[in-house]
Amino acid sequence: MRGFSHYQIELLQPQESEAFFGLIDRNRSHLEDFFAGTVSKTKTLQDALVYCEDIQQKIKNRSYFPYMVTDTATNRFVGLVDVKHIDWNIPKAELGYFVDEEYSRKGIASKSVGLVIDILLESYGFKKLLCRIGSTNLASRKVAINNGFVLEGTIRNDYRTTKGKIVDLDYYGRVH
Repeated sequence: MRGFSHYQIELLQPQESEAFFGLIDRNRSHLEDFFAGTVSKTKTLQDALVYCEDIQQKIKNRSYFPYMVTDTATNRFVGLVDVKHIDWNIPKAELGYFVDEEYSRKGIASKSVGLVIDILLESYGFKKLLCRIGSTNLASRKVAINNGFVLEGTIRNDYRTTKGKIVDLDYYGRVH
């Protein structure tokens, strides 16, 4: 477990499905475009329970690592840094992240991503980390840059949002 101020970072635990659902549900409209898979698979608490069971298997298989950000003052999930698209051959992975809208603009995402990067380097030896960020998402871009990622390029018409809009994605990378 790692942390800063009154926040801590830990992998999602099997008994935390309801809290996970609460975080997603509170931020559903904020997340629907760029966390489309998670949002679509957690429409109800029952859906979230099944989804979290699947996540636990992915953690065991080392194919997905969801690090939850908890406000220790309220014991409430306030964010997620997920590690996905893992390629152990390189080894490399993509990071996605968000913070509850109520907690945004406080540096929590930047600090949380930094802690997860430390874990990935120390515990798993990743050589390349990647963030794919919607070209208009200035806040997410700032989090990446604050954590040493550099723009590697923009891929035009690379992603379809939940609403059907096709958008450009900026690819930010960090090599170790």
